[in-house]
Order: sequence, then C-alpha cells, then structure tokens
Amino acid sequence: MKTNPALFTENLVELAGIAKALAHPGRLRILEILAQEESCICGDIVGRLPFSQSTVSQHLRELKRAGLIIGEVSGPRTCYGLNQEALRRAQNRFTTLFVGVGCCGEGTTTGETYEL
Repeated sequence: MKTNPALFTENLVELAGIAKALAHPGRLRILEILAQEESCICGDIVGRLPFSQSTVSQHLRELKRAGLIIGEVSGPRTCYGLNQEALRRAQNRFTTLFVGVGCCGEGTTTGETYEL
C-alpha cells in the first residue's frame, strides 16, 4: 500500500521509514552489535547472529536505507558503523512525537524502567 506523502509531514514520513527499519529484532540486534564496536565487517556480524550472510546483508541494507548506519568500502569488505547524527535525530523526533500524544511529557513518570 502506497502512502501519499502530501498527506503527511516530511518528519512523519521519515519517522515511518525509521520505524519500519527498526521493526525486526534482527535489525535491532545489529544496531546493538554496532553500538558495542566502533565498526564491524558484515562477516563479523553474521558470526554473531542466527542468520545467513544474505539475510544479514538484507538487514544491513534496510538499516542503511533508513540512514541509521553507514557503510564504508575497505577493499573487498564493507565496514559498517552507526550513523550517530541520524540516530540522535530519530531519537529526538520520536521523543517529540510521543510527548505530542501526551504519553511521555515531564511529570508523567510511572517509576517503571525498561531494559532493552
């Protein structure tokens, strides 16, 4: 189903793309791995996940398409790392979105903590 971008702000369209990229636990795990390492080669990531090389490559492609990671070619390999600026921007936009719907504003702490 195609979305008419004229009906939504640019921020919402970008957030939807990021949310889609984050909608798979394997991709979230890749982000965790990259957060632990300064950079990582695809083969190193494959060794830490229960997926084939081609599946990991597809997940990396989705994360890169969303702008959450960067890939730098180094000879025959591609080294991946987090796009810190894009992640900060996404965090700020999600925070703004959720504050806007009244669930995460100041003073609404329930005392619950969540671990990822």
